[in-house]
Amino acid sequence: MTTAEPRGPAPPWALLAELTHACPLHCGYCSNPVRLIGRSAELSTAQWAEVFRQAGELGVVQTHLSGGEPLLRRDLPELVGAADTAGLHTQLVTSGLGLTERRLAGLVGAGLRAVQLSVQHAAPTAAERIAGARSFTAKERAARLIRAAGLPFGLNVVLHRGNLDAVEDLIALGVAWGADRIELANTQYHGWAARNRAALLPLPGQVERAREAVLHWRRRLDEPELVWVAPDLLTGTAKPCMGGWGRISLTVTPDGTVLPCPAAATLPGLDPPSVRDCQLGWIWRQSGAFNAYRGESWMREPCRGCALRTADFGGCRCQAYALTGDARNTDPACRHAPEHHLTPLRRTSAAAVPREAPREAPGKALRAAPRAAPVDVPTEASSEALAEEGGP
Repeated sequence: MTTAEPRGPAPPWALLAELTHACPLHCGYCSNPVRLIGRSAELSTAQWAEVFRQAGELGVVQTHLSGGEPLLRRDLPELVGAADTAGLHTQLVTSGLGLTERRLAGLVGAGLRAVQLSVQHAAPTAAERIAGARSFTAKERAARLIRAAGLPFGLNVVLHRGNLDAVEDLIALGVAWGADRIELANTQYHGWAARNRAALLPLPGQVERAREAVLHWRRRLDEPELVWVAPDLLTGTAKPCMGGWGRISLTVTPDGTVLPCPAAATLPGLDPPSVRDCQLGWIWRQSGAFNAYRGESWMREPCRGCALRTADFGGCRCQAYALTGDARNTDPACRHAPEHHLTPLRRTSAAAVPREAPREAPGKALRAAPRAAPVDVPTEASSEALAEEGGP
């Protein structure tokens, strides 16, 4: 482990609050860990309220209330209220399943400021095949409710082989639903997405055609804002991990573990601390986990001598570990990395990647192969949320 920056890190401005890993959907591209955290291990209402209080004192200004599906938390209005009281701008990140007019009104009354809604495809049948559950009608209804409430409305789409060719239709859908912002984010291969990489990797030409479609729509439209999150595995340019390891944001998982990024729990030897045992300020400033890859002293060549080291910070540590087995290596997404040849998209060809590949998903039994690790999935709670929306 390396030491912190000499004058200490600047305070973070963003907190990803993973309220639960429970979810009514079973998306194969999910980046949550394969070993999900069970409902019984989740932080209580009071514990989350204390997290938000400490985050506000630390300097955090925005929190993303995420999951899983945060609507499965019955205490969500109390959590929104606690975050708002702490001075945090709150955004709900949701599948939309379980969102009713009454529920949304309660959340807005508690201090909810914005909503990000996910959608998997513009065609209902394809969307539900990707999501692994009947969900499109509920999402459509959720979009109407968000728009009617006057909240800033973001639409998020995770892109992969199954929907890259539908980017234009997805943008048109977002326009029809009244989204203020459409984020088209190419899959990051962590968690379940890493397990399903063979089924998700784009076919040759798909990413470039999708990028051209986004540029075409940007020329046509002033609104909504179109955000294209490029696949670093294809561009040859490494992305700064969450804006740099321990630089601008932190993640609190459902059981209170605090991470520099959502996927960091996969790194061996990190030993991330918990809000059950430590103050958030100490975790941010002094813990070994948050200081592990801060600054430049941990870097190896070619990162150490690269002019981009203060811009990309060596790239993604979790991706470096996943592809090379050593988190200290240069992210293979970088064209200068010695292990750049390991980048999956660089090795993809029409012959090498099957058009249909078996996939696994959180909470879903699979015919293709048994899960290597047990997972905890929503049962009664998710059924109740679906029932509220008239789902199956």
